[in-house]
This record gives sequence, structure tokens and C-alpha cells, in this order.
Amino acid sequence: MTTTPPTRSGTVFIVDDDASFLQSVSRLLRAVGYTVQAFASAQEFMDQFTPEMSGCVVADLQMPGMNGLELQEALKRSANPLPVIFLTGQGDIPVTVSAMRSGAEDFLTKRARKEELLAAVERAFERNAQERQQRERLQGLRRRFDELSQRELEVLAHVVQGRMNKQIAADLNINERTVKLHRTNITRKLAVQSVAELTRLVDEAGLFKESGDNPIH
Repeated sequence: MTTTPPTRSGTVFIVDDDASFLQSVSRLLRAVGYTVQAFASAQEFMDQFTPEMSGCVVADLQMPGMNGLELQEALKRSANPLPVIFLTGQGDIPVTVSAMRSGAEDFLTKRARKEELLAAVERAFERNAQERQQRERLQGLRRRFDELSQRELEVLAHVVQGRMNKQIAADLNINERTVKLHRTNITRKLAVQSVAELTRLVDEAGLFKESGDNPIH
């Protein structure tokens, strides 16, 4: 039976201090068409880690220095939280639960069938592509909000609360016509047509979540 080579872009980053196992897994994944980079330690991988990397990490659990769970946490805190698959010789139930709760794509033993590993890697690639797309969309959305002036942000915070122009003018101590002008600028810069669409974009960007109803300074 011939294995169909994967078509997704990205790299499988394998992290394991066992040189022979590192080599065998690398050979397996390359044989079915994946691009692979191998690292003998988590620290070696993190030293070369960049926000541009895509794909997934296949990591041992118990390693000298930074272990697999610590590597997973470091990735979670980064701007590029690559999915992690644990491939270990000595996992136990509490560790497995901890890893999965922290977002691990899968937790396999080193004796797992190759089909299980390949399926986990493919899921991780698909997840990484979706999450990168979501992050890029959010970054683009926030750049659009960055074009608003401070006063426009203040008006926006009132608009998404459903307040009328007259109420906004009174709250901000400005002319109602000025409020209308700001609202026009807001809808033009954000390319929206309705308050409902505007509210959805604000929620998606998480614009006012950290500061209640006040604009972010």
C-alpha cells in the first residue's frame, strides 16, 4: 500500500535527545513527503525558533534541561504557538491529561503505529494552518482599528453600546454634528455599513475587553 505524500506546507520539528530515535522518526516522515528538522534538545529548538515557522512539533516528554511540557508552555506563550505532538517512551495518565489540557494535539508512545503518528501530524498541520489564518485575520483587523484617532475610538466605544448621537455628544461634551462626522470616519476606515457589523468587528478584535467600556489608550 502506497502512502500519499502530504501536500500541506510547513515543517515537522522533531525534538528528542535519543539520537537513534530522532533519526528513525525523521526518516519515516521524510519518506512520506514531509519537510523535517531535527533537534537534540528543546533549548536547541527554541534557540532557532521564529514566528515565521509553520507546521508542528513532535517532542519527547523527558529530556535533559527543558522537558517536553516546558517546551509546550514556552510555545504557548510565544507569538507562534505551534501544535505539539508528544511521542514518549514513558508517559503516564496525569502527564497525558496535563499535556492535553494545555493543548497538545496528541500524546503517543514511541511504540505507536506509524499510521497513528502520520494521522496526528496531518491533524496538527491542519490545525496550524487554521490558527495562523485566524491570527493573520486578527492582526489585519487590529491594523484597521489602529487607523482610528483617539476621539474616534471614544465615539466607537459609545456606538457599540447602542448609544444615540445626542447621548454620545453629551457624554463627550462635543457637538452632535461632530459625533456624526466621527461615525462617518469610523465606518469608512473600517469599511462597515451597519452598527451590527461594527459591533461584531469590535468583539472579534477584543478591542475594549481589557478596559471595560473605555477605549484603549
